[in-house]
Amino acid sequence: MFYCAEFLTLSKMALFARPAPSSPIQITRSIPSFSLTERISISRFFHFKRILQASLRSGPASYESGAQASVEQSEIIFLGTGTSEGIPRVSCLTNPIKKCPVCSKAMEPGNKNRRLNTSLLIRVPRPSGICNILIDAGKFFYHSALKWFPTYGIRTIDAVVITHSHADAIGGLDDLRDWTNNVQPHVPIYTAERDFEVMKKTHYYLVDNSSIIPGAAVSELQFNIIHERPFIVHDLQFTPLPVWHGSNYRSLGFRFGKICYISDVSEIPEETYPLLEDCELVIMDALRPDRSSSTHFGLPKALEEVRKIQPKRTLFTGMMHLMDHDKVNEGLIKLKEMEGLDVQLSFDGLRVPITL
Repeated sequence: MFYCAEFLTLSKMALFARPAPSSPIQITRSIPSFSLTERISISRFFHFKRILQASLRSGPASYESGAQASVEQSEIIFLGTGTSEGIPRVSCLTNPIKKCPVCSKAMEPGNKNRRLNTSLLIRVPRPSGICNILIDAGKFFYHSALKWFPTYGIRTIDAVVITHSHADAIGGLDDLRDWTNNVQPHVPIYTAERDFEVMKKTHYYLVDNSSIIPGAAVSELQFNIIHERPFIVHDLQFTPLPVWHGSNYRSLGFRFGKICYISDVSEIPEETYPLLEDCELVIMDALRPDRSSSTHFGLPKALEEVRKIQPKRTLFTGMMHLMDHDKVNEGLIKLKEMEGLDVQLSFDGLRVPITL
């Protein structure tokens, strides 16, 4: 009976795998019905087929060194430095009464006020190739990748580390299908338990793909639960930096080497400060120039925290459209002359060499 069932399933799979007709209606009619056992077998068949195809095309990240730009030392690339809605805002560009100077500038080619969701790529050279570890894949992630991956010769994504479960941090997980269908078999995701519970609702079909129609090309993700203690991703240690991102909402920053990344924060708990000691580069949330919001540091509060943490250098991220890149940076340069503070706004596409 087992072999007969397997033969029947494979026969149906052969029918299902034939070239699809051009008419959507014909496609629907050509799909045979399957039992639950057959659906599971088919799902496994297509999963194996996709992994084999991806491996033949390019292989996992460790096989990709020839396809990537030469990186002699570790570096970080800011894939996005803006708010959840991004800059420019459509509402500003279509306002017939009031012109938004920052959003208007952001429409100019190459202008540093153009900002997508906060995201950071860590690139570490290995003997087998360049290791690419992404922090957050928000709803504009694909647009960021479309801009910066070809520009900098980046092909693979070896892992994604998640700060929190808002849309600007996880909204792009579905877009990872382009990588798992065409570049590599899967992408590991590192996330806190509370955020994984959210993903079970927002991205239920990626967490449990058993109900996916056979052959559907969704992202193949491997979820790894992290806790508020150090963990390793491809031989690089990450230390979570627990912070508050609004009242009773926990978000994580991360320390890797002597770099501390805190993209979404309204308050730093006292127990987190020891983890920030002896930090050379801090990447800090700074939403607006005048004040903080209920969920984000404003520039005055961010500067207050920089004075307390005392890193060698600080780059701000997560800026809204009230933060004019050039004008704000002109003011920040004066702080280096007056207080010795090396602080600047980051921008999308910024590359910074680092030592790990």
